[in-house]
Amino acid sequence: MTRYFTPALFAFLRELSENNNKSWWEDNKHRYIETIREPARDFIGDFGERLASISPHFSADTRTSGGSLMRPYRDMRFASDEIPYKTNVGIQFRHKRGQDVHAPGFYLHLEPGRSFAGAGMWNPEARVARQIRQAINDDPAGWRKAAHAKPFSRHWAIGTHDEDYLKKVPRELDADHPFPDDLRLKSFTAGTNLTQKTITSTDFTDELLARYAAAGPYTRFLCDAIEVDF
Repeated sequence: MTRYFTPALFAFLRELSENNNKSWWEDNKHRYIETIREPARDFIGDFGERLASISPHFSADTRTSGGSLMRPYRDMRFASDEIPYKTNVGIQFRHKRGQDVHAPGFYLHLEPGRSFAGAGMWNPEARVARQIRQAINDDPAGWRKAAHAKPFSRHWAIGTHDEDYLKKVPRELDADHPFPDDLRLKSFTAGTNLTQKTITSTDFTDELLARYAAAGPYTRFLCDAIEVDF
């Protein structure tokens, strides 16, 4: 059993949040490489092989640029402040069709006190969102199994932010649907919280794989709705 992430990762992120400037970063960049970047790349490479047991259509890319590990630098073009570095670690397992269409994926977010795993699609374009809402509308039984049944519902939650919803059920959909709130979704993401103890344990890959497997029917439903392979 391998432990990929240690408490040193969270210690680095906490220190970065208190010293988020270029000078501190340059002095401590070697720590980022040693405690975050390289362990994350090892994790991505190994976990990708196991993720294929759920679906072969999601990429685990170990490249440091353009790969599954998201860069630590914030995009300052759209920032409302001048904080240059992210105080979290993001790892995304994108659908292999992701460059062609807005497709579901799996995500891992590491941050002191706010770590979680994610699945689904965040803020898809309006046409894609309509396709998914129509699929939910037309197959309430299938949606119930995908998004409101165990084991998914034991760990995962959908639509946890008010901004993820339309104000009303669209007129063309069934207002008497068993899950009317889900017909108002704008983003189709699911999240499950993770503790630092879990992330830094040797059992983490087993636990994460089990949670992604529980989200498999949910992710498959989204893939089917937009006609991409799962």
